[in-house]
Amino acid sequence: MMSEERRRAVAADAISQDLVRHLGKCLLFRALDDAAREELASRVHHRQFKSGEPIFHVGAPGQSMMVILKGTVRVSLPGPTGKTVILADLTTGDILGEVALLDGGGRSADATALTNCTVATLERREVLPLIEKRPEVCLKLLELMCARLRKSDERMAEIAFFELPARLAKVLLERIGQAGGSAPKLSLSQSELASMINASRENVNRCLKDWQRRGLVSLDERWISILQRDALGDIASRL
Repeated sequence: MMSEERRRAVAADAISQDLVRHLGKCLLFRALDDAAREELASRVHHRQFKSGEPIFHVGAPGQSMMVILKGTVRVSLPGPTGKTVILADLTTGDILGEVALLDGGGRSADATALTNCTVATLERREVLPLIEKRPEVCLKLLELMCARLRKSDERMAEIAFFELPARLAKVLLERIGQAGGSAPKLSLSQSELASMINASRENVNRCLKDWQRRGLVSLDERWISILQRDALGDIASRL
């Protein structure tokens, strides 16, 4: 029979190898070889968060970044009047907390577990030497941050130049694309949609009800089914 010590060693090795695989899926560490990812995996700390639990708050000290191993994390920014803007929903393989880790400042947004989550935490003292030694990691990090900056610029342009129906159609089509699968169906509340497009819940409700009357979407409690994707695409392209 396998001893208790041996069982623990086997379990620890399985967890380590699983983490190495997850790091390999992450854009930031994809360029590393297995040996480098194994070294990195030996220095991370696992943390688990329950659905709805805060991971960090805007302004908090940022001495670490995180790789999402399981679940979905919502990144949002609270406003002075209590209104919240949803910036992104990140899933397995995505990273968060990289901005504060790099510049040593406070967190630039809130992060909350949207589902039960497991994350791998990488401390600043571990990541910065890795970036210095491995230019390919630095380049991937720059690529990731540029992609997010472009997305932020696009979001600001949409708010400035597009009317609410176009912004709403864009976010619905974007979420359908992220969900994958053949069923164009989303589980999002109208309050969540409003927070994503900088609008009021009431205006989102009126727009969705109008689209439902026109046969573009179907509304069922929290579910929104897309019935005419091409028609929503036309709306999304209107200035």
